[in-house]
Amino acid sequence: MNGLMRETRLQIMLNDDELQAVDDWRFRHRMPSRAAAIRQLLKAGLQSVVTEVDGAKTMKSQDYGLLDSTDINEDS
Repeated sequence: MNGLMRETRLQIMLNDDELQAVDDWRFRHRMPSRAAAIRQLLKAGLQSVVTEVDGAKTMKSQDYGLLDSTDINEDS
């Protein structure tokens, strides 16, 4: 074992298109597992977070999707 202790499990729900996008990214980048790919994507996302947030608009959890409808259409 490499000494990493991951004691917290994070459960997320994805639709089929979102899961396919994660798996496609994983295989393109030759990641060893889906979990490793998601950790790398989270790391990249956290590093690119925009510091200004539009406080005027209230968003629900369902508004934060992995893919926009334009992302799905562009890959087809």
